[in-house]
Amino acid sequence: MPSRAATAKHPALDASDPEVVARFFHGLADPTRVRILQFLLDGPKGAGEIVRHIGRHQPSVSSHLTCLRFCGFVEAHREGRSVVYELIDPRVRRLVDIGQRYLSENATRIMECRVIAPSQTGSHG
Repeated sequence: MPSRAATAKHPALDASDPEVVARFFHGLADPTRVRILQFLLDGPKGAGEIVRHIGRHQPSVSSHLTCLRFCGFVEAHREGRSVVYELIDPRVRRLVDIGQRYLSENATRIMECRVIAPSQTGSHG
């Protein structure tokens, strides 16, 4: 049973543990995953809709959706032959909104940070 395995592996996770908090934010640390979450803000979407909106190959989008599901940001359910994804918790909507509002004032600083810059863009400047 997966929940027992997860419980045995991490018997008493502390939500204030910096490693746990960092993993939470790591789930959001990819532009494709953020685009998926932003797209789902309007409501549930089918997997095909998400793939078309993101403009990436289905296996790549599926991998990101799997990450978002495991991290607890989205859930999936079947509707006929389709899989539909939706945000699990209204706090995810607020989290994305808070991030965007924060960035309206701090985007330049975030993009200039050399510590968290992606390796392919870390060489300029």
